[in-house]
Amino acid sequence: MKEAVDNALDACEEAGILPDLSVEIRNHESEECTIIVEDNGPGIIKQQIPHIFGRLLYGSRFHAVRQTRGQQGIGISAVVLYGQLTTGKHAQIMSKIAADRPAVVTSLAIDTSKNRGEVVAQEVQHWDKPNGTRIEVTINANYRNGKRFVYEYLQSTSIVNPHARITFKDAEGQTAVFERTADTLPPKCVEIQPHPYGVELGTLIKMAKEAKSRKLASFLKTDFCSMGDRTADAVCQEAQLDRNLNPKELSRDQLAQLHKAFKKVKMMSPPTECLSPIGEMLIKRSLKNETQEISPECIVTASRPPAVFSGNPFQVEVGIVYGGKLPKDKSVRLMRFANRIPLLYQQGDCASTAAIASMDWRRYGFDQPNGVGVPTGPAIFLTHLCSTQIPYTSESKEAIADIEEIENEVRLAFRECARKVQHHINKKVRRVKTREKFDLITKILPEIAKKSAHMLDKPVPSLDKVITRIMDVVWIEDAIEYEKVKRTPGKAMQAKLGTDLAQLKDDGGWITKSSILIVNYKNKPQRFSLYALIPKDAVIGTITPQPTKVTPDYIRWNLESIDPTNKLDVYFELAGLNKGDFDENDLYVQGINPSYVIGADQWEGE
Repeated sequence: MKEAVDNALDACEEAGILPDLSVEIRNHESEECTIIVEDNGPGIIKQQIPHIFGRLLYGSRFHAVRQTRGQQGIGISAVVLYGQLTTGKHAQIMSKIAADRPAVVTSLAIDTSKNRGEVVAQEVQHWDKPNGTRIEVTINANYRNGKRFVYEYLQSTSIVNPHARITFKDAEGQTAVFERTADTLPPKCVEIQPHPYGVELGTLIKMAKEAKSRKLASFLKTDFCSMGDRTADAVCQEAQLDRNLNPKELSRDQLAQLHKAFKKVKMMSPPTECLSPIGEMLIKRSLKNETQEISPECIVTASRPPAVFSGNPFQVEVGIVYGGKLPKDKSVRLMRFANRIPLLYQQGDCASTAAIASMDWRRYGFDQPNGVGVPTGPAIFLTHLCSTQIPYTSESKEAIADIEEIENEVRLAFRECARKVQHHINKKVRRVKTREKFDLITKILPEIAKKSAHMLDKPVPSLDKVITRIMDVVWIEDAIEYEKVKRTPGKAMQAKLGTDLAQLKDDGGWITKSSILIVNYKNKPQRFSLYALIPKDAVIGTITPQPTKVTPDYIRWNLESIDPTNKLDVYFELAGLNKGDFDENDLYVQGINPSYVIGADQWEGE
């Protein structure tokens, strides 16, 4: 099922179609299961069906230097072969390439001696879909033991592929639908030339024999990335090879010298347009959609800048779901992904698990004996690695190898997320305690004042000064509301949205309205700067009062003197987000002792 789903997602994305997948499992009385995966992709012409589903290593993307789900070109053919060997039944493939063309149904077997697909039967059939592919394979399997993993795999796939809609019908006839949370396809990855640091000797020999350039220096510049005139000359000098040599005529020993020279010359990192990360906002949106039942307190995400290991560009994205109905006395649940594919097994052998276990989570409010190991607490940890070459520990592709650069990036990303969670918890605890104190004061003191005034036959005194002396804080409280785009957004938002404004209104988009209340409960006037962080992809609209500074990342107000017991309202609007994307303001203050402030932290700079 995993191989068929991966192929379906790839086919739809390459054709520019939002994936709409249907997965079904039929459990037979014997130890056989029939797996059916159907997509709305571009379909496959009938001449190619035997090659795609019946030949191992056909169409391999192993040497393509860009982010891909599969690499070896073995998966789906191996599934067809396994079904044939264990049950003796042939795979059934239905494909339709256009609305005005009939569907072709192929019964397919594999000739193992020739590594060729054999068409057992083929017929034309009506299919009420404009285009798509459907594969049906019967295999020898135990559905009862694998049921939980099947659901987990599809749920996890939905989280890291927010642009896909997946319908799953299990063997008991129950249907689950994983709705898409994004209506745009991920950006296409651009294939790049291999980087000298990451190329193997055997690959280098093959590249040299097939080189179109007649000079070694030209071959290095045109067939590798991050290689200019200076770098090519430095490599040739380090390898003690003439830059004018014909690469096709180089011996194995000369190419081995060249390969060693690559490691000794400092080069630029490879370009990163070959990667397609999910993005912080889409990860948060997907996690929120799939964890509605547990009502989490907060969901935070972080995305690291692209980095490099052995000449292979990679990027790490992480997320933490915290609180709600998640168990407090069990280890946090780990969700691991690589190139948008869930990694369900071999958790203990994975670099992402090792990175998490090496952190001291006690400082962030989690339980962790001796400060080592996977922490305990009400949380789900998500980590996603995208790279041109995922360094798996084995052919099963279920765990990421121990690479120092990857582990460091995972740790840095989770530290950023953990700080956000800690900020949320601290703000919540301080606010609850202060509100209890305030409620107590505002209930008891007025009664005391009334009775005292009555006994002395005097007017009820003002309690403002007394309350400020007892409270002695600056109270900041924020609220988020969403409004469907019916009215015309302000001029500032219109200018930034540009041509997207009409699309926003047509699509029934949302305007996020953020209100911040500031009350001075100290006995002296207060003046300070307030910062509100802006989520990525958001467009800033109306802001009141007039801000001191606006950047794509934050808004800053230099607030003039606020007298004791006085209030100040701050308001701003955002567009370009979905409902629920922005559910809590990240607020910071500067120019005031942060211990006096409830609801905001100390600004540490950009």
